[in-house]
Amino acid sequence: MIIQWSNEDNCFLVSLPDFPSQQWRTHGNFYEEAVANGKEVIESLIISYQADGEPLPKPSIATAA
Repeated sequence: MIIQWSNEDNCFLVSLPDFPSQQWRTHGNFYEEAVANGKEVIESLIISYQADGEPLPKPSIATAA
């Protein structure tokens, strides 16, 4: 989950790069709200993948610079 502030939208945007399709999945006016909303979207995606019998995407591995 990647959370970034958007001056244009005046909120925190949440992206889930390991899940294909839309870049931005949810948002929040406060960081904590964005985290909670992101967790909710991840849970929903997992349920959807399981219901469709699809394997979950492999997580990407971040490395420190």
